[in-house]
Amino acid sequence: MKHVPNLLSLARLVLAPFVFVLLIEREYRTVLVLFAIAGLTDFLDGLAARRFGSASRMGAALDPLADKVLLSGTFLTLALTGAIETWVAVVVLGRDVLILAAAGVLYFTKSRRSFSPSTWGKISTAVQIVFVLVIVGQVGGAVFIALKWATVALAVVSAADYARTASST
Repeated sequence: MKHVPNLLSLARLVLAPFVFVLLIEREYRTVLVLFAIAGLTDFLDGLAARRFGSASRMGAALDPLADKVLLSGTFLTLALTGAIETWVAVVVLGRDVLILAAAGVLYFTKSRRSFSPSTWGKISTAVQIVFVLVIVGQVGGAVFIALKWATVALAVVSAADYARTASST
């Protein structure tokens, strides 16, 4: 059971290229299922790590990597196919670049080697997942608009929170 969280994160990484290809082909029904599964693995890997006491250094790196690959690639693909405005993808990808840069700086310049996810980061990731599900579920109108702006706002807030955390260590 101790490897379950890492296997769930790995499953998310394996699903990512399929999601990207299916988004390009606009096979949104299949993407909806795969993305829902990927979102569920994101929730379950953390739950399993805590429940079974199987948190690991590998898992601490693999989980956020899987999130970044899946979500960044999805937002990039959605922008390239015109499903979302490019600026929305730039904000989300910019947040991820900032987080990766801050983690890299901390890793190489400070004695602290871990960069734990913040509450704002977790909320931002959850809203990004829901926003993608709304897009591929082809839900429009007020729900789409509200989630688009929530995604952008939370990306900015979580980026600022990560920057604050990185600068205070």
